[in-house]
Amino acid sequence: MGHPFGEEPMNASNVTPLGAPVRRKEDHRFITGKGRYTDDMNRPGQAHAYFLRSPHAHARIRGIDISAASAMPGVVAILTGADLAQDGVGDLICGWMIHSVDGTPMRMGSHPSLAKEKVRYVGDHVAVVIAETFNQAKDAAAAVAVDYEVLPAVADTGAARAAGAPQVHEVAPGNTVFSWELGDKAATDTAFGQAAHVVRLDLVNNRLAPNPIEPRAAIGEYDSGDEAYTLWTTSQNPHVARLVLSAFVGIAPENKLRVIAPDVGGGFGSKIFIYAEETVCVWAAKRVGRPVKWTSDRSEAFLSDAHGRDHITHAELALDAEGHILGFRVETTANMGAYLSTFASAIPTYLYATLLSGQYAMPAIHCHVDAVYTNTAPVDAYRGAGRPEATFLVERIVEIAARTLGIDSAEFRRRNFVRSFPHQTPVIMNYDAGDYFASLDKALELADYAGFPARKAEAARRGKLRGIGLSNYIEACGIAPSAAVGSLGAGVGLWESAEVRVNPTGNVEVLTGSHSHGQGHETTFAQLVSARLGIPIEQVTIVHGDTDKVQFGMGTYGSRSGAVGMSAIVKALDKVEAKAKKIAAHILEASEGDIEFKDGRFSVAGTDRGLAFAEVALNAYVAHKFPTSEIEPGLKEGAFYDPTNFTFPAGCHVCELEVDPDTGVTEIVNFVAVDDFGVVINPMIVEGQVHGGIAQGVGQALLEAVHYDADGQLVTGSFMDYTMPRAANLPSFRVGLTETRCPSNPLGIKGCGEAGAIAAPPAVINALTHALGTEDVPMPATPAKVWKIIRDLPAAAQAAE
Repeated sequence: MGHPFGEEPMNASNVTPLGAPVRRKEDHRFITGKGRYTDDMNRPGQAHAYFLRSPHAHARIRGIDISAASAMPGVVAILTGADLAQDGVGDLICGWMIHSVDGTPMRMGSHPSLAKEKVRYVGDHVAVVIAETFNQAKDAAAAVAVDYEVLPAVADTGAARAAGAPQVHEVAPGNTVFSWELGDKAATDTAFGQAAHVVRLDLVNNRLAPNPIEPRAAIGEYDSGDEAYTLWTTSQNPHVARLVLSAFVGIAPENKLRVIAPDVGGGFGSKIFIYAEETVCVWAAKRVGRPVKWTSDRSEAFLSDAHGRDHITHAELALDAEGHILGFRVETTANMGAYLSTFASAIPTYLYATLLSGQYAMPAIHCHVDAVYTNTAPVDAYRGAGRPEATFLVERIVEIAARTLGIDSAEFRRRNFVRSFPHQTPVIMNYDAGDYFASLDKALELADYAGFPARKAEAARRGKLRGIGLSNYIEACGIAPSAAVGSLGAGVGLWESAEVRVNPTGNVEVLTGSHSHGQGHETTFAQLVSARLGIPIEQVTIVHGDTDKVQFGMGTYGSRSGAVGMSAIVKALDKVEAKAKKIAAHILEASEGDIEFKDGRFSVAGTDRGLAFAEVALNAYVAHKFPTSEIEPGLKEGAFYDPTNFTFPAGCHVCELEVDPDTGVTEIVNFVAVDDFGVVINPMIVEGQVHGGIAQGVGQALLEAVHYDADGQLVTGSFMDYTMPRAANLPSFRVGLTETRCPSNPLGIKGCGEAGAIAAPPAVINALTHALGTEDVPMPATPAKVWKIIRDLPAAAQAAE
C-alpha cells in the first residue's frame, strides 16, 4: 500500500527534501547479499567457540572435568569461570541504580560471564570450548563432565516471593531485587476515598523472546604487538559496550579496545546489552593467542538472549460519577530473571511507571513495583521497554471503566484527555506538546467506527463474533536529558554525538554515535544533510558502528536516533555552515553578514555573485584566498546534543476482529494506526517502522509467549513452540499521521520505532474482549484459550454487545 501521504517513492538522485519518501540507500547491498554482518567476518587463524550451557535451572557446580574433552580433535582450549577469575575479569553489570522505598540500593547478584559456584537458569554459561572448527568445539563440549548438585528452582513470577521459595541469590532475601514506588500515595488514597466508582483489573503481561532475524555473534581478536583488542559484535551501542568492557569488566583500557558493530540484522532492544559471549570471546582471544569467533543458533537465542515484559499487575482506577478519572493505583511484580541485565532495572520503574498517566489528565497516581529474581533468562528491554507494559495496563483499565459506566469508549477517552500543554503528570513526565483529539478523530474516521454496529450484525449472521478496540498510547522517547536520567539512577549520560566532514570535492561524511540495525539511518541521516547543504543524497556517507572511527556515542534504542542523533548532526551542520560563510565572504570579498546560504549556494545578498557549496569546500582546503590566521583550513565540525526533555509520540490505534466460536480462531479484519511522530523525515521508513511494530504487538496479543515449566526448563525453545506472527495473522494496515511539532529538539522529531509494539496489544485485546463479552482474556489469546473462554461463557454473555 502507499504511504500515508499518498505519494510515490522518490529516487535518491537529486537534492532530497525532508518529508520525501526516499527509497533506502542501504537496501541495495542487503537484498543483493552484499551486507557485512558479524558472522560474515573471518579473521586469519581464527578458532571457533561453543558455549557449554547449564541443563539445570539452579544447581551448584561441584566440579568440571575437561580432561577427556581437551584430548579431542581440534580442541584449542577449554576455559571456565576459574580461568576468568584468574585473569581478573569482572562481572557483568547493570548500569541503572534503583533504590527501594526504604532507601537501600537494589540487590545486585554476582553475574560472571562463565559461572563460578552456581548456575541460575537453563542456558547459563558453564564453560567455553575453543577449537579449530565449530563442530569440533561442539563435539568436545559434549565430553566435558560437569558435576552438578541440582537445587530447587523458582521460575514463576508470582511464586518468587512466596515463603520458602528457593533463593536465586543469597544477597537478595525473598528474591526481591528492589521494592520501589513512584507517585503520591496519600493523594491517591484520598482520590479513592472520594470516588463514585472503582474499577479493578488483574493481568499478566506475558514474557516475550525478541527473535531478531540475525542471531547474536562475536569475534574477539588480540594484537600482541599493540597489546590491543578488537571485538566485532552484533550491538546496538558499540561505544557503551566498549565502556562497560573496559571500565567495569576490565578487559582492557578503552584506548586498547576497539568495538565494531557492522551491519546488524535487527535488535528490538536485545542487542543493547553486554552479554557473556562477547565478553568471553574478546578475553579468550588473548588467552589462546588467536581470534575467537562465536555465532548463536536459534536455540541458543531462545535460551540466553534477554527476554522482555513478564509483569503481574493489580490495578485500580477511581472515577467520579461522570466518569472522570480521579486516581490510579498500581501494584506490579516484575520478573528480572536470574541476573540483572545491563538496563534491566530501569524497565519496570522509570520507563514504566512514568507513563501510567497515558493520554489522560489523572490527578493522582501511585505505583509500587517489586522486582524479583527467578531461575529464568534475564529480562531487559524489548521493543518499547516498559512503555508497552504501561500502555497495556492503562488502555485495558480505561476500556473496562468505559464499559462499566456504559460510556462509549471513544467518548470516555475524550472526557479524560489532557487538553492543554505543557502538562505535568503526577509521575515525573512533563508532556510538552500533543493533540490527542486529532489522532482519535482521524483513527475513528479511517476505521469507520460509526459503522461498526452494522458490521457486527452482519458477522453475527455468519456465525462470527465481532469486536472493536481502541488504544490511545503515549510514550517517552529520545531517552534523555542526561541530567534527568542521571538523577533517576542512570550510569551514563544520554546525549548523542556527530561529526560532519566535508571533503575538498564537496561530498560529505557524517560520523554518528547512533547505530542502525534496520531503521534506515544511512538514508534518513543523508536526507537531512542533502536537504540542509543542497547536495545530492549520493554525495553523503553515514559512518557508524566503529569506536575507532566515531569518537563516542550512546547508540540506538528508545526511538532516540532521530530526536537526539539527528539533532547532533543539525548542530554540527550549523557549525559547518557558519564556517563556510566565513570562507565564502573572503572569496566573494563581502561582509560575512551579507552572505546567504540557500539551495546549496552561498551568495551575496542582493547580488548575483555566489559560489556553489562544492566551490567553498574546495577553497576551504586550498586555503589560498583567506587568511589562515583568522580561519583554520578545512571544513569539519563536531557536536554533542543533549535534549531538554523526552519526546512524546502519541496516537490512536483501532483494531477490528472476528472470532470463529467453533475454533477459537481470531482474525484481524481491520487495523488502523494514526500516530503523531512530530516532524517526519521519511514517511516511507516511518510507515515500515509502524508496520513492524504492529506485527510484534499482534504477536504478543495473540500468539507469542515464553514459558518455563515448574523446574525452570524452557518449554518454548523453538519456533515449533514459540509462535511468531505470520502474514496470514495480519491484515493490510491502514496508517495515518497527525503532527504536533516537538519543541525540545531543532527538527521537531518525536520518534516512531516503538509505537506499533506499544499500541497494538491493548487494541487487539480490547477488541477481543468486546467480541467475547468478557474482560478475562489473557495474552497471548491463542485459539485454544479463546475456544475455552467461549465454551465457559454463558450463552447470554456470548451474545453480549
